[in-house]
Amino acid sequence: MKSRPEEKIKTYEAKGFREKFLGEDNPMHLLFKSDSDHFFCLKTEEMMHLQYPVPPSKHRCHTLIFVESGFHKMNVGFEEYETVSNQIIVVPAEQVFSIKNIYNTYNGYICQFHPDILIGKFGSRELLNDFDFLKISGNPKVNLAAEDVPLITSILNRLQKEYTDTNVANLNIVQTYLIALFYEMNKNSITASKGISAAEIITNKFKELIHLHIKTHHQVNHYASLLNVTPNHLNKCVKTITGKSAVKWIDENILLEAKYLLFQTTLSINEIAAHVGHEDQSYFSRFFKKHEGISPIQYRKMIDKS
Repeated sequence: MKSRPEEKIKTYEAKGFREKFLGEDNPMHLLFKSDSDHFFCLKTEEMMHLQYPVPPSKHRCHTLIFVESGFHKMNVGFEEYETVSNQIIVVPAEQVFSIKNIYNTYNGYICQFHPDILIGKFGSRELLNDFDFLKISGNPKVNLAAEDVPLITSILNRLQKEYTDTNVANLNIVQTYLIALFYEMNKNSITASKGISAAEIITNKFKELIHLHIKTHHQVNHYASLLNVTPNHLNKCVKTITGKSAVKWIDENILLEAKYLLFQTTLSINEIAAHVGHEDQSYFSRFFKKHEGISPIQYRKMIDKS
């Protein structure tokens, strides 16, 4: 018997995912507003089951599921997780996940938010580094202490109200409550501590070095030299552990730093380009548009309108 050819893992936007696995005619689509591609928070009791199992896929957004009662089962990365009462499961953006059981029966909340929401007025790369569960290499599951559940529930209820009771969610409010939620979760979070391989050690050190040097060094060779490995070996380690190349990690960190500066400062595009290590503004603008689909100026205008 011939095996089926391996399918490429598809990355979904929010609307495309809902149409694919909830069915285009599902009345539940009425719950989702025009801005739900970037953020939504809903009680799971309000939502219908998936119509189809989800094969290994990726999503552009982070997804957080809080189970108050019942259970939810899914695969995150290469492991299966069953989430039960007073537990949270987080699927980071771009993490591979799958759902075989479309009849998960649980009450709680599902909250989905684009990584760009965490930039906002109050975000920073340093702050986001605090939350292990938002990292592809992190532990996606959080067991809540009984005394912390009421506060977690109240924060999620506030996020739900911001989504359902307003025409367009105030993203500054959303960001503030999300950060508060993450710090509450952090009190109960266990950092991933599986048997650390040499590749994981190299990858983790590489990510720490990017964080320190991203404003001045964009070449894989530079980081390989600091780690005393060849560029090919570094790239192989990073790709094996994270699924992304070393160059991809560097590019994403340049973009993240640029987005913070576009959002939080009045620096000119030329000044921002220089700040992230691109002396040529036109090259920086092409680089930004290649990855984001819009120019830095358009991105800033989009922020001003939100």
